[in-house]
Amino acid sequence: MINNFCKKPLWKCSQTLAAVAQGRQPADTVIRGARLVNVCTAEVQGDMDVAIADGRIAYIGDADHCIGEDTQVIEANGQCIAPGFLDGHIHVESSMMGAGEYARAVVPHGTTGIYWDPHEICNVLGLEGVKVMEEDARRTPLKAMITTPSCVPAVPGFEDTGSFVGPKDVAETMAWPSVVGLGEMMNFPGILGGTDHAHGEVAETLRAGKVVTGHYSLPETDRGLNAYVASGVRCCHESTRAEDALAKMRLGMYAQLRYGSAWKDLPVLAEAVLAHDIDTRFAMLVSDDTHPHTLVADGHLDHIVRTAVELGIDAITAIQMVTINCAQCFQMDHDLGSIAPGKCADIVFLDDLESLQVTRVLVDGEIVAEDGRATFDLPPFQFPAWVTHSMHLGRDIVPESFAVDAPEGAGDVVRVRTIEIIPGKVGTFETHVDLPVTNGRLESDIEQDVLKTFVFERHHETGTFGCGFVKGFGIKRGAMASTVAHDAHNLLVVGTNDEDMALAANTLAACGGGMAVVADGEVLGLVELPIAGLMDALPAEEMSEKVHALEGAWTEIGCAMPSPFMTMALIPLACLPELRLTNRGLVDCTTFEFVPLVVG
Repeated sequence: MINNFCKKPLWKCSQTLAAVAQGRQPADTVIRGARLVNVCTAEVQGDMDVAIADGRIAYIGDADHCIGEDTQVIEANGQCIAPGFLDGHIHVESSMMGAGEYARAVVPHGTTGIYWDPHEICNVLGLEGVKVMEEDARRTPLKAMITTPSCVPAVPGFEDTGSFVGPKDVAETMAWPSVVGLGEMMNFPGILGGTDHAHGEVAETLRAGKVVTGHYSLPETDRGLNAYVASGVRCCHESTRAEDALAKMRLGMYAQLRYGSAWKDLPVLAEAVLAHDIDTRFAMLVSDDTHPHTLVADGHLDHIVRTAVELGIDAITAIQMVTINCAQCFQMDHDLGSIAPGKCADIVFLDDLESLQVTRVLVDGEIVAEDGRATFDLPPFQFPAWVTHSMHLGRDIVPESFAVDAPEGAGDVVRVRTIEIIPGKVGTFETHVDLPVTNGRLESDIEQDVLKTFVFERHHETGTFGCGFVKGFGIKRGAMASTVAHDAHNLLVVGTNDEDMALAANTLAACGGGMAVVADGEVLGLVELPIAGLMDALPAEEMSEKVHALEGAWTEIGCAMPSPFMTMALIPLACLPELRLTNRGLVDCTTFEFVPLVVG
């Protein structure tokens, strides 16, 4: 695969690198006196120099012969240097920032490259929206490598999105310089069922010689998983059990061990490595979804590496999981993932392998961050008007919009299906709850922690909606609404009463999308996300403050779970077990059938 993300391709500078390595030509930069974290051999080499020319590494060893009059010398003073960190699965939109501000937030934490699936904005604004995000990302040193969204919609036939992507679209994007593969194939039912749509997208990616990324969320490791891997899918971030991750690695699939703001699977998945004497080359660390508050307070991949080490994974092994393993997964290890001659000079300085604190970051040999701050200029990005006007509900939302009529002839109690959430996990349970009938209608039941839930289509003014009930948030009063509602990103409203639900929905309709918490007729917290209803153009620090205040509003109305909006945002995602709600209705995500609200 040709790498379009380095300063120069190797074929353009191979003569220069060979000359610098032998001292016939001075290096542009020399890092002197470092402890080299060698991910090729899983060792630390002391007192090593690194010579850099044309953005690539020319020489490793004693580089005195590479230093000329104009060579920049960086004294490492015994610090560790490691390859730039690579996130193998990330959705930039989940940071609630544009790609430019996202880069400014993560690069100081050692992240020099991401393999991002922009399926959030693609579900809202299509591939044209992806192009806008790409344009924003190109202004930064971050190597933002796109995997074309494969599932727009996530599971065809079960929801309405703002756009559609099929095999012909995928084939077109494979010629884009920024595209390195196919985004997570969430439509595993289509792969297992042999549909032309799902297999057509995979085929176009493989035909282009690029990587298919996966999403296999079933707790099944036999025929289905074998079929999924055999279809050409190379990696998967959806393991929630250690045995799932181990099974994937044993089948030659890269198991991406996830640790984001809400999906904290790593403590469980680490056992796949710790409890077995296995080669870890097929293990990766990824973030998937990270809120701005996490980025500001804890960091990005550096935080995940530190967490892995705290769990008992060797520090060098953990660094391999965000460097060479990731580069090999995406067939780009000839350019990325290690500090070795010929590779891009993407280098992270670390105080030591105990604290793993990032002090300096180089991309293509240039210093882009020092002491936790980005050093590159980034003027504000101008988003087109069509990107910032994406609320098209096609209906007025009033308290009566949230009426749920009991079945005709129902008695005093009706048994309904509920979506029971699991804090910190992506899965849900289908549970059955008896709800009282009040004036012929079904209402939220705070005593049972059961809340009314609606999803309104917001892209094409169809006026369609689905209704159901969710259990597990602990809310005592008020309502919440969000246009961050994976993956169709329709308008999602959850609440205890119809009046507050209507206020929450209309608050977002008025501001162009976002996330809101209301109670007793008052807006307690609001994060405006005018860019596709998913992002704002503010820096990470300002977004962090807004999200932190919103989480305070959640606590005020009774919810104590971490990153509750991220958990709420998955209520409509019909590719995850067990029960979900889209604008078309309740979906049994084990049989992939619509099911009625009332049981029996």
